[in-house]
Amino acid sequence: MRIHHSILFLAIIACASAAQAQERGDAATEPQVRALLTEKGYTRIDDLRFSRGMWRADATSADGNRVDLTLSPNGDVIHADTQVASLSKDDVKAKLTAAGYSEIHDIDFDDGIWKAEAERENGKNVRIRLDADSGNILSVENE
Repeated sequence: MRIHHSILFLAIIACASAAQAQERGDAATEPQVRALLTEKGYTRIDDLRFSRGMWRADATSADGNRVDLTLSPNGDVIHADTQVASLSKDDVKAKLTAAGYSEIHDIDFDDGIWKAEAERENGKNVRIRLDADSGNILSVENE
């Protein structure tokens, strides 16, 4: 019982602190949060609200998926309900083109990484895996 009261007490303090932070101006404003989300590649940002000491929103991630977001009061920490990538399919294609690949196709975001199929300069077909945020090539496998 004592633990339950302690947890409840800490939750009340956290909520009060977040509310006070917003009142004092320590929390980000709605336009600031929108700008941060846009900078991170989110679009169609809907239902943005400050609730229970956190910012919450629905948005489309750079990889095209709809996600529910929770952000810290100042917006610097973003948590998505599903894994998302900071890059779009077009970004991945551009990275691979710049790396010398052609005939790039079947670009998919799966299990937290980008996957694509392409052709090397020598004409051989390959499967490529890329980091979801940086676009760095993680592996290249001959087909």
